Amino acid sequence: MADWLWWVSGALVLGILEMLSLDLVLVMFAGGALAGGVAAGLGAPVPVQIAVACVTAVLLLFTLRPWLLRRLRARQPLVETNAAALVGREAVVMSTVTVEGGRVKLAGEVWSARAEAGTAIAPGTPVRVARIEGATAVVAAAGSGQPPVPGAAPAR
Repeated sequence: MADWLWWVSGALVLGILEMLSLDLVLVMFAGGALAGGVAAGLGAPVPVQIAVACVTAVLLLFTLRPWLLRRLRARQPLVETNAAALVGREAVVMSTVTVEGGRVKLAGEVWSARAEAGTAIAPGTPVRVARIEGATAVVAAAGSGQPPVPGAAPAR
């Protein structure tokens, strides 16, 4: 098989692997392999083919890849999904929320919750999700100065 076919075959394999990784690294190596294939097609000796492939891949990796990454990130801002999308959203307390536990209705679902601050939060009170820890929403009162709930366990 001709040298250039080996280079093109390698570039195809790297291109397929790039589709699985989506890092824009293997595609730069594929570009280097294509450049090595062009050198082979022009009749260059194998050491020159390898040098052309390596130099091209490194140039693509350090010049084209950063530019492509900037362009891709500028076009599509990161959209938070799943639990990360719930941080900052408002919820309503279903059962008294203390630092030990409680329940809130968040995005149409009932979640286990813990109070971020040391005071208990009464049912019906609007709260804001400070963070998600596993399957528990850590919440703080949406308004300032929430009165403690009578009979609730004190915060530790």
